[in-house]
Amino acid sequence: MTGRKTAVTTPYTIGVPPFRPGEKADFGGKFKEQPEDLPRPDPAKSTAQDTTAHASGLVRVLTDEHEAKGEWIPEISTEKLILGLEYMMRLRIFDDRMLKMQRTGKLSFYMRSFGEEAVAIAQTMALEDNDWIFPSYRQPGAQFVRGRDMVSMICHCIGNTEDNVKGRQMPVHYTWKEGRFISISSPVGTQFSQAVGVAMASAYKGLDEACITWLGDGTSAQGDYHYALNFASTFKPPVILNVVNNQWAISTHQNLATGGRTFAERGLAYDIPSIRVDGNDFLALYSVTRWARDRASAGLGPTHIEVYTYRAGAHSSSDDPSAYRPDDEFKYWPGGDPVERLKTYLIKSNQWDEKKHKQLEQKIDDEVMTAYKEACEFGDLASGPYPPASTIFTEVYETVPWHIQEQREELGK
Repeated sequence: MTGRKTAVTTPYTIGVPPFRPGEKADFGGKFKEQPEDLPRPDPAKSTAQDTTAHASGLVRVLTDEHEAKGEWIPEISTEKLILGLEYMMRLRIFDDRMLKMQRTGKLSFYMRSFGEEAVAIAQTMALEDNDWIFPSYRQPGAQFVRGRDMVSMICHCIGNTEDNVKGRQMPVHYTWKEGRFISISSPVGTQFSQAVGVAMASAYKGLDEACITWLGDGTSAQGDYHYALNFASTFKPPVILNVVNNQWAISTHQNLATGGRTFAERGLAYDIPSIRVDGNDFLALYSVTRWARDRASAGLGPTHIEVYTYRAGAHSSSDDPSAYRPDDEFKYWPGGDPVERLKTYLIKSNQWDEKKHKQLEQKIDDEVMTAYKEACEFGDLASGPYPPASTIFTEVYETVPWHIQEQREELGK
């Protein structure tokens, strides 16, 4: 043996994004996939094989002319669509206000859902109220759907005396027991396995409950994603597993997370029905999620969904996306803006108008400002007051261990 080495070459550079700062983004124009391309399988009978085309294609309902077409048009009232539009507008305005608070030192850290407002909102609206939500950090809009008060959400973010988790989590790592909204996890990805576990427990108890969870394209390269799919494939629990492919992890492009064609196709290897859906099309998201929920009720187990969207804003308040992508890249995304698309559809179908939209926008802005002022009455990051130090010893143990009690006594609180 000579120990001779052979050079290995690849036909592409791994992980290099398609566009860099200073370049013009070009996603190839409008989506080639059309709303009438893919049929809607019977959710009470469908198998993974029935969704092969859906995993490589793209489920859409809204056309580029803002009309609803195809078999995936959901059964949803005008009133509910307008409510969905209101929730998305509320989240966007709320996000903008909270980012301004962060920039002025009133909270330490924030993450917006800009461009992805439809994801959690449309999908949560398609669920039952008793279903469990295992979010990542860009699904705060699910709390609006479940009825959480904005003051409560702001109090958590600024870590004041009314923070419902007493400062035990980072800002935007919400948890809300009453809404079955499970705590966001900083080690992203753990929520996938947790959701599968709770879904298994619900099935064991014979309850008609489902779990829904999300992670990003970057996180899908971690083991947690595959552990969850393996258990879901084996035990067939009622769980909806979403990979939100928003094109970017913190600063790495989605092509670093998979060598396959689509993220949805991965689920087929685990024998799980898998669908790729336009994540900026409110109607398509609602329809696909309702389909997955109906499968769960029929006892057919998990559904794997790739939500195809784009992160229009920065990863977080600590991120500068101009360092790794063109500033205006999001303007060229063929999926457009989810808020504008639903608004335009409603206007074109004579269910909405610009005057009502402006009035609603002003109403929401006023409500967000009122909530912000009320939350600050309980303190903010810049000036306090803060939760007392003694809270580190409370609400963790049912029976406080002796060594914890000793530490609390040493604190003198």
